[in-house]
Amino acid sequence: MGAFKNGPMVTRRTPLYDLHRDLGARMVPFAGYEMPVQYTSIIEEHHAVRNHAGLFDVSHMGEIVVSGADSARFLDSVTCNEVAALEPGRVQYNAVTNNGGGLVDDITIYCLSATEFFVVANASNHEAVTKHFLENKASYEVDITNRSEDWHQLALQGPKSAEVLKQATGLDCEHLQYFSFEDVEHEGERLRISRTGYTGEDGFEIYSEIETGVKLWRRLLANGTVGIKPCGLGARDTLRLEARYPLYGHELNETWTPVESGIGFIVREKKAGFLGSERILAHKRSGAPGRVVGFTLETAGVPRDGFPVLDANGKALGQVLSGTHSPTLKKGIGTTYVPIGESAAGTSLKIEVRGRALPARVLSGPFVRGSAGKAT
Repeated sequence: MGAFKNGPMVTRRTPLYDLHRDLGARMVPFAGYEMPVQYTSIIEEHHAVRNHAGLFDVSHMGEIVVSGADSARFLDSVTCNEVAALEPGRVQYNAVTNNGGGLVDDITIYCLSATEFFVVANASNHEAVTKHFLENKASYEVDITNRSEDWHQLALQGPKSAEVLKQATGLDCEHLQYFSFEDVEHEGERLRISRTGYTGEDGFEIYSEIETGVKLWRRLLANGTVGIKPCGLGARDTLRLEARYPLYGHELNETWTPVESGIGFIVREKKAGFLGSERILAHKRSGAPGRVVGFTLETAGVPRDGFPVLDANGKALGQVLSGTHSPTLKKGIGTTYVPIGESAAGTSLKIEVRGRALPARVLSGPFVRGSAGKAT
């Protein structure tokens, strides 16, 4: 499972740990936490999200509050998307850049107001993002606070998510637009609910206090809630890869620019510039030397992270960044970084799988298009 290769030694457990064990989850180390990789099977959980709904524990993710008169200008100086264009109630996919044009992390930014933003970072990177923000705040009138210990997050994903949420809690979130959020009071408790769908399917992220999050986990999985399964990191990884969503440490790193990493669509020209903008914008305007692409195997086989990638003539190009057997397509899929001359859709590649060079072909766009963004 490539998504778990960079996890440091386990030091922590999420508030749902005992409930995961009660459900028979197999636990693995990930980003400093002991997390469920699966409950029944990865394939069964994957199909539950594609066809109905699945519930993920993502309480290990990081939440950082950036506030103050200069908060939008500050965030624009350390990210490549345009934060100042965000309106309250909207969510933006963005990336934190370093001085060299590489990535500190990919993030989502929630606009609470013109002077307050809620930044969600990856579990393994939120401390690095906080440190990076503090090191670059300079003369900006801004306060930066890592609030990860104060928030709990669940992710309800799948085309039936809105129906399941309403049935289990009475909350009707069908009106919520894609990449938007709202703060609600439910049974006297505060919830922040967004609709982004990182699996490629429609879905909701539910932020709350820890005790409330544990209560919601139980309620959402209670008998009578139709078509929902608890899902682990295994299904999360196969789903995000089918959707061609990148993962830090795989498609994203501190060296490649957003353009090279395949998320150049979020890069914006800004009058004041941003960290690493000279190199990033040069890649955006004139092209990068290479980029991350998706590929499908043309014969039976499962590409795994680190397997060698060759051109059609057998010349080494690199290695598989993320690879798996697609439960939806029933074939091997993956990503790799190739020179720009080998990146066009349809380009022939070879992937070494257990000593055999298997034919593969570059694919443009997602491997699977789910229900994300279609409900509104």
